[in-house]
Amino acid sequence: MISIHFAICRGAVKLNLRCSQRVDGVADDPEPDWSFDALVSELNALEAKLATTASSSTKRSSPFTKTISRGKKIERGRAFVLRADEYDMEDTDSEDDDRDGKALVVSGSGKRFTCDELYLSDSDDSDIVSGFEVRPYLMDELGEVEGALFELTHEHQLRVKDEIRNKISALETALVNETQNSASSLLRVEKYKETRQELDKKLDTQYQRRIAEALDNHLTAVQRDRELRSQIEERKIRSDAAYEEAKRKVAFEKQQQEKAKAEAEAKLRAEEAKRAALEAERKAETEAKKQAALEAEKAAEAEKRAQKESTETSKRVIPGGTQPAAGHPPDSASSLSNAENKESGNMYRAATNALNLEHGRLQKLKELYEKNQVIRSSYNKVFLTADGGDVYLKDYTRHEGHISRNIRQIRGIRDNVRAKASELIKLLNDRECPQLISIEIFAKKVVSYCENPGNAPFASAYVIVLVTSQVPHAMDIVLAELHMACLYTVPKHLVYKKSVFQSKEAYFKSIGYREDEGKMESTEDYLKRLESYMKLYGALVQTETTNVQNLHGLKEGWAWLARFLNTLPANQYTAVSLNAFLQMAGFALYKRYKSQFLKMLNVVSKNFLVDLKSRNIPELTRTITEIQTYIEDKKFLQEPEGRSLQSNLLSNVYVNY
Repeated sequence: MISIHFAICRGAVKLNLRCSQRVDGVADDPEPDWSFDALVSELNALEAKLATTASSSTKRSSPFTKTISRGKKIERGRAFVLRADEYDMEDTDSEDDDRDGKALVVSGSGKRFTCDELYLSDSDDSDIVSGFEVRPYLMDELGEVEGALFELTHEHQLRVKDEIRNKISALETALVNETQNSASSLLRVEKYKETRQELDKKLDTQYQRRIAEALDNHLTAVQRDRELRSQIEERKIRSDAAYEEAKRKVAFEKQQQEKAKAEAEAKLRAEEAKRAALEAERKAETEAKKQAALEAEKAAEAEKRAQKESTETSKRVIPGGTQPAAGHPPDSASSLSNAENKESGNMYRAATNALNLEHGRLQKLKELYEKNQVIRSSYNKVFLTADGGDVYLKDYTRHEGHISRNIRQIRGIRDNVRAKASELIKLLNDRECPQLISIEIFAKKVVSYCENPGNAPFASAYVIVLVTSQVPHAMDIVLAELHMACLYTVPKHLVYKKSVFQSKEAYFKSIGYREDEGKMESTEDYLKRLESYMKLYGALVQTETTNVQNLHGLKEGWAWLARFLNTLPANQYTAVSLNAFLQMAGFALYKRYKSQFLKMLNVVSKNFLVDLKSRNIPELTRTITEIQTYIEDKKFLQEPEGRSLQSNLLSNVYVNY
């Protein structure tokens, strides 16, 4: 409750407003910090205003009667209660009532208002809620001022209430609007989220399509690039061939001149040799006539000495063996005689006809090397041309490079094999290089190529058969190179004897071990090379091509297997050789010989494998298992991988990454 106390002259007036001090945080007094001077000036203004209004109304002597609720009257000369109208506001807490009766202190003036008496007219008979009771002697002097103050206070309260209601309604409106805005914002966010998800799905689909298109384009470009490379390579080969052909035509005349000069020199040498021979014969005849008597006397002694020397040479064994190192020709006829002496001394385990065939092939290889040596020595000389001054030196390095490149490019593809065989035949028949030198280069390169890990033995065998069908002399040279590289292609085994070989290293060198910078290669590496040579030999004997005769065909393969089982012992070298041969040629041998081949396998199973197992060598376990599995699982019924050449080029096959 708001309590205003006045102490004026004769008494005090108490005015209580029936309303709350605060409504929703807004105070009923707009200026709670008024000073006393401000209050007095405000009251004076109210009095002046009331005086002007009173002069225009009825006279002051008229009786003054104030009515309150329920028709009660306050008579003149008696105390009355000035009551404020009831408002639609709830009573405040008891804490506001406790504030009644306290003195009002204004800090600005230092003066003090006191309330002498304070009471409420709360009678049980009336419905008056609250009111002010004023003494009668104050009514005559201050009634208009109090009424004006009451009206002013009432108006002020109404204004405050209106402002509070307006602010509350504005706040409610703002809250409702904010709630609606939040809901609409959430809806927009949800719609944006759904729209964004759909857009992401579309973008993902488009991105996957682009990736698929890019991948297809890349694969197409790769395939096109491979085709272009193959075309470029073919064009390069053609251009090289055309260049070589042009060069050959240009150099043909020079070569004819050189040949004529060489033939003339050879004739001169032959004539000189004949003359020297005739002179030697004449001298020999004269000396023979002179010493005829002496020779007759010494004839008996010479025969005895010759018989002794022959017996001694037949029993004598030269250490180191006669097997030449891989890739090198026999040095002289003494090596062959040593080989024969060792064979007679049971140094080799081999069939007689196999040794005879080997001897014939090695003899042909030796003759080839000797002829090529003469050709190289004659052509490596410096010759003067007809005009005098220019020097021409014959060199076969480029020709050897062409042969080596074609052999390295052999693959297990039908078109590739035919193309490489055709190129090699042209190179072997090239007029620029003698055929004997070309055959020597071809045999060495094709045998050494089988040592490479990525070689194709069946494809190499097809190339050898096609080339030797046009150049038959080359087959014996290739076989001789194989025999020199691997003695088990004969088949032949060199027996180790301490009385013959000074050390194990000497024996290893004799059977084909290689030595690099004084260090002997390991047995594992040697067995890998041995397996490569035997795979090439096994692929060669079983190769059959339409309208082409294999000069060393399946008949020779059957003979090799029979000689092998009849003469060679069971050890790690022979085991690896037999396993490699069966893996490559077993399928073709079974197709040709059927039950006879099965009998051969029975011999291998009952004799050869039993001997191998009895040796108890751990390194032989894998090889024994492979041979036994080959026989028991009848793998000879399955065509070995690579035997049938592929029909398509790899560059024309679409590769799906």
